[in-house]
Amino acid sequence: MMFRRNFPKVLCIGLILAIAINLLVFYSRGTSQISLLGHKELQLPLSEREGEVVKRLSHLEADLQHLKESMKLALKQQESMNSTLTRVKVEVRSVQNAVKSTESEAQKRKPQKKLFPHSQLFKQWGDDLSEAEQQKAQDLFEKFGYNVYLSDRLPLNRTIPDTRDSRCLRKTYSSQLPSLSVVLIFMNEALSIIERAVTSVINRTPSRLLKEIILVDDFSTNEELKTYLDEKITLYNHQYPGLLKIIRHAERKGLAQARNTGWEAATADVVAILDAHIEVNIGWAEPILARIQEDRTVVVSPVFDNIRFDTFILSKYELAVDGFNWELWCRYDALPQAWIDLQDVTAPVKSPSIMGILAANRLFLGEIGSLDGGMLVYGGENVELSLRVWQCGGKIEVLPCSRIAHLERSHKPYALDLSPALKRNALRVAEIWMGEHKHMVYLAWNIPLQNSGIDYGDISSRVALREKLKCKSFDWYLKNVYPLLKPIHSIVAYGRMKNTLDRTICVDRGPVPGNIPIMYPCHEFSPQNVYYHLTGEFYVGPLVAEATAADHCLTDPGSGEKPTLEPCSEAARKGLHIHWDFKQEGAAVNRDTKRCLEIEKDASSAYVLVLQTCTSQVWELQHTVGSWGHAHAP
Repeated sequence: MMFRRNFPKVLCIGLILAIAINLLVFYSRGTSQISLLGHKELQLPLSEREGEVVKRLSHLEADLQHLKESMKLALKQQESMNSTLTRVKVEVRSVQNAVKSTESEAQKRKPQKKLFPHSQLFKQWGDDLSEAEQQKAQDLFEKFGYNVYLSDRLPLNRTIPDTRDSRCLRKTYSSQLPSLSVVLIFMNEALSIIERAVTSVINRTPSRLLKEIILVDDFSTNEELKTYLDEKITLYNHQYPGLLKIIRHAERKGLAQARNTGWEAATADVVAILDAHIEVNIGWAEPILARIQEDRTVVVSPVFDNIRFDTFILSKYELAVDGFNWELWCRYDALPQAWIDLQDVTAPVKSPSIMGILAANRLFLGEIGSLDGGMLVYGGENVELSLRVWQCGGKIEVLPCSRIAHLERSHKPYALDLSPALKRNALRVAEIWMGEHKHMVYLAWNIPLQNSGIDYGDISSRVALREKLKCKSFDWYLKNVYPLLKPIHSIVAYGRMKNTLDRTICVDRGPVPGNIPIMYPCHEFSPQNVYYHLTGEFYVGPLVAEATAADHCLTDPGSGEKPTLEPCSEAARKGLHIHWDFKQEGAAVNRDTKRCLEIEKDASSAYVLVLQTCTSQVWELQHTVGSWGHAHAP
């Protein structure tokens, strides 16, 4: 505003300056006619006119000096005004942002309507989401089985806790370790999940060791995993030339074949085959490479930590070895005493099996047959490889100083019911590798031993491989590698146990915890597995795999009318009555109490199990072993 008020004066002085310049030009040329002087002055003598000009020029010099000072002042005032205006604008924006922030915080603090109060996604996360955000997050959760909404907003290079024992940090490794190919398997993963896995591998693997990252897409249908993923790979390769490769299956081939595809494409000394929903931790690669450099026949596993599907918070898992049950489901087993006695928490741990993530000498993995491409979809391929490694001259170890965080899923959206594939793959493993103990897999899955109706594929090439490699027996494996796994050879009947009064309901394990068996509509899940032993016990529930654990035996407590389920060894110690006489389509009579297991209707007209004086009720079990229970059986 000050500059605007002074502008006319400045303009006037500027005009005077222009006139003065013209005057000086004319004077310097010796002109005797000064047109700017008045008529009276022109009539003066030349000397007087020159003096007048000098006088006027003196005044003009003063005006010019004044003009100079005025211009400096005006410019200074303008700069001051600009600075003030800038400061005011900044302050206004600051106030506006503060108001918006306050409004945003107030909005966040405002309770939001819960659209999905029973969704697992929102149990520990998402309180501040708007309804639109909740809907988007839930839709993604149903599609992927984990929190993609959150994943898309997390940094790709986020920091995760270093979960190694402090003694691992003191270990040193050779400067001449083998090269490493990392294979990442995926099918319809979220793009941000794959990118975070790739980023973690690049950031946490020494560049001198990491030769390549191979992505294997087992026929994904997500559009973002096509052109958009290719663009991402191009960007990575601009920064790390030739590091990333992608291979896409033209049809769904399953986990085992996808892993084989990655192994076949690998060119480094060691290949690490990982899921794409992982984040490798700091120092993960060196222990793997060093151990395989020491012994090319060892197949190794890192220790897994858990990334929660909803919050993406990492939870440390304690060190354990990898095992399995008779259904060939993976599980964690206790550390072997021999390893504990070493008193070295950094030492490799002998493990009966391996999970889906593994690393091996690339050539050795080929020598023993890589993965069985005949395993379909999902499940059992890791156990198959484990048995083959141990029985055919290799070994499996878990490395305590190598840690990888694995993202759990709340559900597997790509297959609502995996049991058909799991059963089929389990039988394939049993027929190739388990010999005289293969019946345990059939019993655990409640599959008839003859004419199962399940096509587990052509196994002739795998049997030929077993003969070629001169592999040891499964019995050797149980005795020398996995003595914790307990085969049972006294079972003579198994499956669903039904009373002829109502064949739509079956004996059921009942609520857990709890020890009261019930009658429940028949289904195909393990709580309704019943196993009758030639020695007289009824096991009810899943077939327990561990030698140190106890199956649950049906008991007659001797008082009351309700049967119970107790760990068999504990029931025998307590003097409970666990032995029963039973034949197909006959009564189930307790040998000690002589009471029968029967059913009767309660007040709600539902059948319940009771122990009472025998009537004419009879039972039948779904399958029998050999000729037991048939009319001609002894």
